[in-house]
Amino acid sequence: MVQELAETQTRPRLEAKFRKPTLNDGAALWRMAKDSQVLDLNSSYSYLLWCRDFAETSVVATIDDEPAGFVTGYVRPDEPGTLMVWQVAVNSAFRGQKLAATMLDELAARLDSDFVETTITDDNAASMRLFSSFAERRNVPLERDPLFTRSMYPDGHDTEFLFRIGPLN
Repeated sequence: MVQELAETQTRPRLEAKFRKPTLNDGAALWRMAKDSQVLDLNSSYSYLLWCRDFAETSVVATIDDEPAGFVTGYVRPDEPGTLMVWQVAVNSAFRGQKLAATMLDELAARLDSDFVETTITDDNAASMRLFSSFAERRNVPLERDPLFTRSMYPDGHDTEFLFRIGPLN
């Protein structure tokens, strides 16, 4: 899922740096997810664990040494060429600069993925735009199918649709 709003005012584009997350980033990732008000918020523990165990398959963007955004993902154990993107978030101070798209491009290139997958609910237009434009920039297919339907959840969560993009290579 992604959370990045359209730019409503003109501001200079800031230079972002991209790197693997470290344990020191866990709190910032949790705060960005919480502040997004659209991402499913996991425990702060899970973001620390993610920064330790899935740093190779995730990316943090910094601007002026401040965490500006992140993409968390993992390589599917049963499909080693597939990057599954878990969450995408951009700090509200840095939205409107295509940072989410750049982070996704950066991560897919670093991992040399054959496919990128994510799940998106029907009400998340920003995520749909992000992943659709990712596929369009590469001129590759994007398949969309229900993966986890509402009836599977004990809490009435909306259906998560699997977006599968590729092959990229």
